[in-house]
Amino acid sequence: MSIVQTQTTSFKAQLYQGIHDLTTDVIRIALYTASANLNEDTTTYSATNEVANTGTYVNGGAILTPITVSSSGYTAFVSFPNISWTGAITARCALIYNDTVAGNPSIAVLDFGSDKTSTTTFTITMPANTATAALIRSSN
Repeated sequence: MSIVQTQTTSFKAQLYQGIHDLTTDVIRIALYTASANLNEDTTTYSATNEVANTGTYVNGGAILTPITVSSSGYTAFVSFPNISWTGAITARCALIYNDTVAGNPSIAVLDFGSDKTSTTTFTITMPANTATAALIRSSN
């Protein structure tokens, strides 16, 4: 299996095609086990190897809101909120995807580096929402 933190290649192309509106579409984040195969070639959300329903986590993941698109200098960047679920959860990675567009196209893969386990609250803390650190950013 292959887990690589990245914006997916299909997402990059779809941005130029005007398929995604990150500020109005329903953007979700789903958690996956170490058996997942998520990388730059991931094109859509799939329930294969997704973490089982437990606590407040349900298949399909949670909605990321609010999402804002900002710019600074020559860089545009996307601000994602931190997200949490309660319950005993073990996850190795996550997939951000667009639940509004037909087929649930992928946006980005988050690699936790190893299994992360929580007995009470599982939290994903996003990088700083700046032009140099944001999870998704574009510059010349």
